[in-house]
Amino acid sequence: MDCDIKIANVSNFYGRPVYYINKPIPLMGHIAFGLIDRGTNIIQVRPITTCFHNCIFCSVDSGPNSKFRISEYMVNEEWLFEWIKNIASIKNNDIEVLIDGVGEPIMHPKIIKLISLIKKIPNVYSIAIETHGGSLSLPLAKKLNQAGLNRINLSIDSYNQEKARFLTGIEWYNSTKILKVAAEILKETNIDVILTPVVIPEENEEEIKYLIEWAKENKAGSKINYPTGVLIQKFEIHHFGRKPKKIKLWSWQRFYSWLKYLEKEYDYKLIVKPEDLGFKKSIKIEEPFHVNDKIKIKIIGIGWLKNEYLGVDENCMRVISVISNEKINGLNIKAKIIRDKDNIFVAKI
Repeated sequence: MDCDIKIANVSNFYGRPVYYINKPIPLMGHIAFGLIDRGTNIIQVRPITTCFHNCIFCSVDSGPNSKFRISEYMVNEEWLFEWIKNIASIKNNDIEVLIDGVGEPIMHPKIIKLISLIKKIPNVYSIAIETHGGSLSLPLAKKLNQAGLNRINLSIDSYNQEKARFLTGIEWYNSTKILKVAAEILKETNIDVILTPVVIPEENEEEIKYLIEWAKENKAGSKINYPTGVLIQKFEIHHFGRKPKKIKLWSWQRFYSWLKYLEKEYDYKLIVKPEDLGFKKSIKIEEPFHVNDKIKIKIIGIGWLKNEYLGVDENCMRVISVISNEKINGLNIKAKIIRDKDNIFVAKI
């Protein structure tokens, strides 16, 4: 095969190897790292998969207590920049880069440098990052501000200290301090802060009411002319996610009825459309493979989850998650694509 790639194992995270993703490994094709394009002007960038939180409702089973993960990934910031620049040029319109992930993006050791590099891309008008805020501080925020960050999506789910620690699964999580730092960021930097709590039925409904009051008081979202400073998310159960006991799922109808009730009670907009947040349709990056295609794949490492391997197609266009119960690391195989949506590929021998 022409694509001669080796993957570097540089460290470990709670006993799991952390693989270092660098040139020439493609940065599109995997859900856990690299870039994701969903056909809009928003490019999702995932620089690292590790997380120091153990949220009881985590949809991707992140953190030290993960049951399904067998490895983690960290991407070279300069290689990420090259891919972002290329994808942005193809889209050729105003782009927002959203640095998110299946972990805690701020854990990337070169996050400041990555943001400063992205800021150089001509048609990137906004850079945002998602965080649970455990390591957020005003000095760090000032560095992020200087690098060019425009917005922090702060995933804080309760103002109550005890409840917040229960939800995040860690004893040192300090929700009071995090909200204090967020208020300082709004006052002392050009970065805007949007709260993005997940409502867990019968766990944090009352706490979210306080978060709405906090957003109103601190004028969250006003710097970037967002229609709201709070984007409440509905808790969903995912196949490899965590499933808290005794939690009854809300229907979408009940969720939106609750949001309407809160909007009326607090005179504050909570129900928004994607276009209200700057989402626009854009050129979608072409998918080189489709479901049922049989392609040659070089296996370059173990996968993110159990019974998975990390592979690359013979032309180095995409990374591919390959499902296999057999040991195939280092082999050249032929596999069938079973998932192709949004340039995220899964294959099976």
